[in-house]
Amino acid sequence: MRQGNYLGGVIAFFMNTDWLKNLPFVAPVLPVDFTNESYRVLDFTARNGELDAVDLTDTAAFTEYVFGKLRAAGAVVGVGGYNEHRVIYRRSAHFQQTAEPRAIHLGIDLWAAAGTPVSAPLDGRVHSFRDNANFGDYGPTIILEHAVNGAILYSLYGHLSRASLVGLAEGQPVKAGQPIAEIGPFPENGDWPPHLHFQLMTDMRGLKGDFPGVCSLGERADYLSICPNPNDLLRIPGLPF
Repeated sequence: MRQGNYLGGVIAFFMNTDWLKNLPFVAPVLPVDFTNESYRVLDFTARNGELDAVDLTDTAAFTEYVFGKLRAAGAVVGVGGYNEHRVIYRRSAHFQQTAEPRAIHLGIDLWAAAGTPVSAPLDGRVHSFRDNANFGDYGPTIILEHAVNGAILYSLYGHLSRASLVGLAEGQPVKAGQPIAEIGPFPENGDWPPHLHFQLMTDMRGLKGDFPGVCSLGERADYLSICPNPNDLLRIPGLPF
């Protein structure tokens, strides 16, 4: 079997997440009705030539680009792709620390105004939290643990406000639909245009308060095997991923 076909088969096997798609109730993570309110998918791959004209290291300029696209589309939120091979990580040395740069996005980004409330999609508890305060990193981050149909699922919320971490405790229970945080402003959100990085994991691999949200091409199959498509819970209609 050719390697490409083999890897594709591995990814397809582990990405069979019908059990997530068929959950009877999942609360919205953001106060947005994606079935009735407009959203704009934002392309951060090499296919988007507009990025060549944006100084991605200038967070204010990057923010104007993102929210300018939303205004032009009349969209209430931007959506950034799962399993997307991105070029925007060239903005930060944080993603260039290994022999092979990290460029594969493992979550879904929801680009919305700082201060937008973030809620838990499922009942669970606070697994861990941390302010990952590096340029281009998550900034304030919360990870929840959920028991779902006899399995454990983790959900990660990155680029929050520092105030979101105040008063948190590991093991603290949360209910589906309960506000747990808010989207943070830059620079405290890891110095990104305001957005939520939402990611799912089935294995934390011993980590606390942090988990890779971007991997290298060589790590792609491995990480996709434990990071299901977040849209299985977000349930945004019409996404191309």
